[in-house]
Amino acid sequence: MSFVSLNSSDFVVSADSITSTLWSGEVPVLTQFFTSSQTSSFDTFLDVYQTGSLRSDAAVQFSIAYGEVKGSGSAPYNTLVTGSSPTRVTYGQYRTLVNGDENTNFNFGVGNTDSRDMYVINVNRARYKEKLFPGTFNLVLSGSDGSVASKLQLTDNSKDITTLTYTDAGRVFDIVSGTNGSAVSESVTGSVTGGYTNSGSYGQFLPDVGLILLNPRALSLSASEGGVGLVINNDLTNNALVSNNSALFESIKLAQTFSLNSEETITSDYMFVRVRNTDFNYTTNPSMISGSGEFVYSSLINNPQTFITTVGLYNNATELLSVAKLSKPLVKDFTKEALIRVKLDF
Repeated sequence: MSFVSLNSSDFVVSADSITSTLWSGEVPVLTQFFTSSQTSSFDTFLDVYQTGSLRSDAAVQFSIAYGEVKGSGSAPYNTLVTGSSPTRVTYGQYRTLVNGDENTNFNFGVGNTDSRDMYVINVNRARYKEKLFPGTFNLVLSGSDGSVASKLQLTDNSKDITTLTYTDAGRVFDIVSGTNGSAVSESVTGSVTGGYTNSGSYGQFLPDVGLILLNPRALSLSASEGGVGLVINNDLTNNALVSNNSALFESIKLAQTFSLNSEETITSDYMFVRVRNTDFNYTTNPSMISGSGEFVYSSLINNPQTFITTVGLYNNATELLSVAKLSKPLVKDFTKEALIRVKLDF
């Protein structure tokens, strides 16, 4: 068996970004939202499905949680321990994940630089491959009356910035009023300018960990101020169970629009196998040789011809490492040369 050695110029490495739809059923926009009836008073997350919970194809699309720095807004785990509630655990968990510092609260910008609470939309890990795709995030929230005037369309500001900002959880973008990665360009109301409110941005979009953090102070503003009038219980003296998670869920459900895509970087190693006119013109198939050692077909003596179907990649010890198959046999003789590109994705 003969071999052709590859040199450094025969290798090229390339990285391509592959995008795809996020939600189950490969739908680009999620318009129906359901929750399970089996929840308890200590459930931290409210799981949201794309179809009724009784159907076999129901799958969690994302989860909603509310966090408060001192633990208000949910029933305590233990009434004898101050602040021992799901909301305090949630706030501390995501504060450490995103900020990497348990002593630094969330900063949503001018008007709310030290936020005591936040909403979390945690996209289910099974829904996306590597990360979320900035610029495809569009979430519409609605006030309780469901009118057009009370609806708020949110997106990330990935197309408006020139310098990326990073946290301990990777890239972070502001969530603003706008569409497809761009904020609104002018003041929509007296308190909303360039997609921001007087209570800071509407939240933070963290595509590398599948997180969407929402600013409750901005969402609780009235529709005329750029919010949806979301009612949030943050009374530190009242630790009775309240439905903060359900409040955001109802706002999402009423608006019926949540679009988001996923993104994956595929690294490809291209190898260019060059077959010169003098190479691989004689078959190694033993059935082509008669018992006397002559060609079965005399035409192969002066005009040998082969058909390349497979490329084998070997190491320096002539050990077969991988095999590449051609889509169809490639005719080869002394009058032809071939350049075969082998692609390895990883």
